[in-house]
Amino acid sequence: MSRAADLDRFYDLLADLSDRVGGARRLKDCTGYMDWPDRGVYVFLAPGETRADSNEPRVTRVGTHAVSAGSGTSLWDRLKQHYGTGDGSSDHPHGGNHRGSVYRLRVGEALAERYDLRGEYPDWGTRWSGVERERDAVRDGEYPLERRVSTYLRDQPFLWVGIDDEPGPDSDRAFVERNAIALLSNRDRPAVDPRRDVWLGRDSRSPAIRASGLWNVDHTDESYDPAFLDTLAEAVARTDGV
Repeated sequence: MSRAADLDRFYDLLADLSDRVGGARRLKDCTGYMDWPDRGVYVFLAPGETRADSNEPRVTRVGTHAVSAGSGTSLWDRLKQHYGTGDGSSDHPHGGNHRGSVYRLRVGEALAERYDLRGEYPDWGTRWSGVERERDAVRDGEYPLERRVSTYLRDQPFLWVGIDDEPGPDSDRAFVERNAIALLSNRDRPAVDPRRDVWLGRDSRSPAIRASGLWNVDHTDESYDPAFLDTLAEAVARTDGV
């Protein structure tokens, strides 16, 4: 089958998944008290963006967790890293830690580029081992941008599918994530479902994000194995709402 046909099947599976879980959610409406599956794959959707030939929301990021052997990270643990801090955080309410979430990192970079803020956040994206200033001072200085990242991410609709296999790079979760990214990516290939000019990712510092149309870097230049769609279909059939 062609890539276009495989994309159609992928989005059909997402439509089925949306029906099964009661529709896409936004992080701003979610808590850890909801009945999340222990492990799974999630996809974020771009508000206001649809596929080129339908009204289906376009996928803008694919992610999973616990792909290292022995990892105990849950699906909600990963989503909470993207969500950031709540209003109960005494120091930085509604902020976050972009050093613990690549998604936050990349969105922050793009916001800084779009609004000419790069000079205000010289350590953004630098590992703590490379930051010479006191960490508390860096956190305080980065807080306004962390808040802007939280505002952006918490309004992105997302869907999730439960895939509860053992952590590891050969897990079904890793297989689905890797191949979904490769299928969706427009990097180094004819564009399908081209991204709108206003999409924030167009201001990313990463050529892979700008070219792929996804908030992903890894796997965007790889070929995909269509068999992942069968694995995804089986997982969708087992997934219920939270």
